[in-house]
Amino acid sequence: MRALNYLELAGPLERSGIATAARQQHAALAPTDVAVRTRPWAGDDPLDTALSVARGDGVFADVDLAHCHLFGPGSVAVARHARRTDTPLVLHAHTLRENTMGSWRGVELLADPLERYLRWFYSLADRVIAPSTYAKERLETYPIDAPIDVLTNGVDLDSLAGVEEFREPYRERFDLEGTVVFTVGNVFERKGLTTFCELAQRTEYEFVWFGPYDTGPHASESVKRWVNDPPESVTFTGWVEDKRGAFGAGDVFVFPTKSETQGLVALEAMACGKACVLSDLPVFREYFTDGEDCLLCGSEAEYVDAIDRLAADPELRAELGANARETAREHSLDRVGAELADVYHDLVEAT
Repeated sequence: MRALNYLELAGPLERSGIATAARQQHAALAPTDVAVRTRPWAGDDPLDTALSVARGDGVFADVDLAHCHLFGPGSVAVARHARRTDTPLVLHAHTLRENTMGSWRGVELLADPLERYLRWFYSLADRVIAPSTYAKERLETYPIDAPIDVLTNGVDLDSLAGVEEFREPYRERFDLEGTVVFTVGNVFERKGLTTFCELAQRTEYEFVWFGPYDTGPHASESVKRWVNDPPESVTFTGWVEDKRGAFGAGDVFVFPTKSETQGLVALEAMACGKACVLSDLPVFREYFTDGEDCLLCGSEAEYVDAIDRLAADPELRAELGANARETAREHSLDRVGAELADVYHDLVEAT
């Protein structure tokens, strides 16, 4: 089977969770009978595409199924072409209204138009894939006019192999000592930035946020505030070239996010055997178990207590971390590839 698995703006989004999920799908499908194409256009570059058009072969590559991860003009063009040609169309619901708010300056003004647009766009699909039951239930409230499957984004266990080898080099690089409380990913208020910094002010540990940030015109006021004038115990590293350094250097992973469709970075922390302290959100209760493979917190006081407990009890950290590794294995790419290939085959065979 020839399948398009397309991430629009793959270059600019290279450091995002959506890009990680797309790359993982490409890797997960490699052992299956699905031949993956990542670009929708007929040629491998603009000249090839122009030549294809000149020959009368059209703009789009010939595939048996199209799968898009975003919702911009390129994805809309793919979706419309799929509808015209009766090509099965899968749209991946990484983005909801709920997990967009708090990401950029002024994005809240777009909340209602975004929801209407996503309702229209996802309804073009023959099948929508949501990363969690929580995301599926949110889509059903919009509502969208398409069947929805739930499929974990998974976690690339191989990409995190050897994480402990990075511990000392990265701790030395960022001058880290003692118990290090950390998180990983783009610095957004939605990811719990203010809570993260306030927790640092209420505890005695070093806090490190590994990940890129932007203080330009579209950055939120909270990002500019905290990054430009962080608490004394907080370090914002900016982009790090190997995520294993981030997961290796830290001791207690804290993720006070306000909204996620799944939370890929939490799975990555678990795959590295880290003790995880997460927001008490429905999506995390869906996949994780409080007190077994993580600690779930609903207030700053609960976060402080959880961090203090883990800092004082290496055995508890090790127990949570070991259980977390087992949870992460349940989200292996083998599972993702097999289940996604089944979705593809069901749709193609039904046409």
